[in-house]
Amino acid sequence: MRGFIYTFFLWIFVISCSTINKKHTTISNSNTNSDTLRIANDSLEYEIMIIEPGFNSWILTQRPRGFYTETFLENRNRIYVTEYNQRVLQPQRFDPLLYEQQINYDPTISYGYEVNYLLYNYFIYFEQQFNQRFIATRGRRY
Repeated sequence: MRGFIYTFFLWIFVISCSTINKKHTTISNSNTNSDTLRIANDSLEYEIMIIEPGFNSWILTQRPRGFYTETFLENRNRIYVTEYNQRVLQPQRFDPLLYEQQINYDPTISYGYEVNYLLYNYFIYFEQQFNQRFIATRGRRY
């Protein structure tokens, strides 16, 4: 089966009860060749894990942090997460090996710039890597 050749593993857990204090956010990545990127805060109000071969080296070639505003990233992530979650719920239409589980992203919570930047870029990477299209935009950079 075609789906078995994908080595896609995405585990994003965004769990929170209150607004995140940005200065407690930590990012763990042993080196740039690692396939796992973990973002969490000290009190574990949320955690994001991106396990994807090549993502960490790919993101180094993208627009730098600070290029986009946090509002832009939050708005795009809201759209991407909604579409992604809809695809998870339709395994007969979308590859269940690509869309394994829903992303719990609450737009009323301020996750901070770093979380939104990495999540947004992961969706761009996902679109490119797996030939998927979530939203139609004019002037797409790739």
